[in-house]
Amino acid sequence: MERGEQAVIDTFFTTVHTMGRKNEGARMRYMQQDGKLPVVFQKAPGEWSPYLMDIFTTLVEIRWRVMFLIFVLSYTLSWIFFGLCFWLIAFAHGDVSDVDTTPCVENVRGFTGAFLFSMETQATIGYGFRGMTENCVVAIIVVTCQDLFSCLLDTIIIGIVVTKMASARKRAQTVGFSSCAVVNLRDGGLCLSWRLGDFRGNHILEGVAKAMLVRSVKQPQGSFVMSYQELHIQDKDIVLATPATVVHKLELGSPLFSLGPDGLLWDDFELVVCFTYTGDSTGLLHQTRTSYTPADIRWGHRFQDMLKVTRGHYRVDYALFNVTTWVPVPQLSAEEFHRTGRPVEDGQSRRRVSAGGGRMGHTCTAVTEDVGQQTFL
Repeated sequence: MERGEQAVIDTFFTTVHTMGRKNEGARMRYMQQDGKLPVVFQKAPGEWSPYLMDIFTTLVEIRWRVMFLIFVLSYTLSWIFFGLCFWLIAFAHGDVSDVDTTPCVENVRGFTGAFLFSMETQATIGYGFRGMTENCVVAIIVVTCQDLFSCLLDTIIIGIVVTKMASARKRAQTVGFSSCAVVNLRDGGLCLSWRLGDFRGNHILEGVAKAMLVRSVKQPQGSFVMSYQELHIQDKDIVLATPATVVHKLELGSPLFSLGPDGLLWDDFELVVCFTYTGDSTGLLHQTRTSYTPADIRWGHRFQDMLKVTRGHYRVDYALFNVTTWVPVPQLSAEEFHRTGRPVEDGQSRRRVSAGGGRMGHTCTAVTEDVGQQTFL
């Protein structure tokens, strides 16, 4: 069988759908699985002006290594600048050439002394060897300006560092979604679901889950337009003390209502999901997000149970967070299943499939190049 072809192998127990990654590899994801958006702005209005006008947010969003470089340069360049000012004052006053005159700054006879005095003043070291005299009003004005600038610079740097340490993005990395979504039967209907968990000890007590179906539609003129369709989430207000399963029922009005397992393999959409919550420690608003392509959705699977009740507490096994098992699910779209009103399997085959599938588990990893999805009939 050549790559890119779809093969259906019918046996007594299972139907194996094999999907090549030819189309998947050529398709650009709207959102990466880590929540990043591969969007690049070209010729945006103002170019760099939006970043300079909101310089504080720009510094908060830059990488730590760039922030460390700015930290070192801001203090070093300010010491050099004010040291140069004190050296020019000493040179104009004659302190450099005539050691017998009363200097503007004690023990500042060259640029090295001026630089050391500038650093000691701004860092409030105060060794007592160099000090300001009353002979030069200009030097007194400069040292006053340096003190004010030092207070302002310390406030900005400390504020940026504290804000970066309490950044919502770092907290969002401790809340994660399962690496795949599953389709199975719930309360007599087909449902699409995925898992959500908090990996930290201080649990999130309240948050809101949302999901949106994103498609790129090519216009007759050749341009692309992004289409957004919001999915209805059952119980979208989530208490995340333990891992939760977010459920979207494939019912009338759902964009996926007419989509079956065969059509799912070749459809071109992306399921963008997010969870918005308030951190209990900082009070900041956080958001964790990811996306699922059709290759990430497993038809006829359910998530393994990972919550157990023991003496005195609930035990959550995160080793099973991405593990799924096969379950009997009709190979029909929700629309066809709604019309028939019953699964296609008879009772005997359903019992046999349940007995065989209950012993098997699979981890939700990326779909390989040859196998796209495995489901039971």
